[in-house]
Amino acid sequence: MASWSDLSEELKRWAAAGQRPGLWWRDDDAVAPGPRLRQLTELSRKSGVALALAVIPGRAEDALAEALADLAGAKFLVHGLSHRNRAPSDQKKAEFGAHRPVDAMLADVNTAWDNLAGRFPRLALPVFVPPWNRIDAALLPRLPLARLGGLSRFGPRRSAHPAAGLLECNCHLDLIDWRGGRGFVGQAAALHRLIGHLQERRGGTADREESSGILSHHMVMDQSSWDFLTELFARTKECDNVHWLTAGEVFRLPQ
Repeated sequence: MASWSDLSEELKRWAAAGQRPGLWWRDDDAVAPGPRLRQLTELSRKSGVALALAVIPGRAEDALAEALADLAGAKFLVHGLSHRNRAPSDQKKAEFGAHRPVDAMLADVNTAWDNLAGRFPRLALPVFVPPWNRIDAALLPRLPLARLGGLSRFGPRRSAHPAAGLLECNCHLDLIDWRGGRGFVGQAAALHRLIGHLQERRGGTADREESSGILSHHMVMDQSSWDFLTELFARTKECDNVHWLTAGEVFRLPQ
C-alpha cells in the first residue's frame, strides 16, 4: 500500500517531466444545510480547495444557496432528479440505467436541470452526475438536448467526449468503503488509488488530460475520512506540484 511520501515522490516525477497534474473535488448527495454540510464548506474555505457539490434537485432545499453563498469556486452539479433507484431488484442500483425509455429519462434530466438552474442560477453548472455513477449509454448523446455539457462518473474515462457536445471528467478515489461497512477506505488504500491514477496518467495508460477526482460523501463520512481529506488538502496545497481546479475549470462550460 501507499504512504504520503509515495504521493510526494509521484508528484516529483510529474514535476521532473515539466508537468503539474490537475486534481478536483466532488461531494455527492447534497440536499439540505446542516452540521455536516457546514463541516464540508468550512474545509473548502480553510483549505482553499473548491467544492463541486452534486445536488439532488428533486429533494434539495432552497437554503442550500445561502449555505454556499460566499464559498469561492463552489458549484452545484446535477445529481440525477430524485436519486431514486429504478433498477429491478436483481440488478445494480440506477436511476438512469437501461430500465426505462430513453425519452422518459431525458424528460427527467430536463426537469432536473430546470429545477437546479432555476433555483440556484449563480451556482448551477450544467454537469450531470448520475446517481450510483451509472447511466444508460443510449442517454449520453441526448444529454446536450437537456442543455447539459458535462458528465461525471467514477473511474478513468474511456473518452473525453462520450458524445458530441459532452465533456466527461470523473472521480477516481472514493473515500467510502461501500462494501465493507461504509467507513473510510483507509489512508494507505486511498493513497494507493490516487497515486495509481496519477501514475496511469503520467505513463499514458489513462487519459493524461483527465484531472484526478476525489469523491467524498459528507452525509456518511466518519472522522477518519475527514482527517484524510484535511491532510490531503494541506499537503498538496503546500507544494507547487499540484493544481487544484474548480469545477468550472474542469468542465470549461458557459455559466
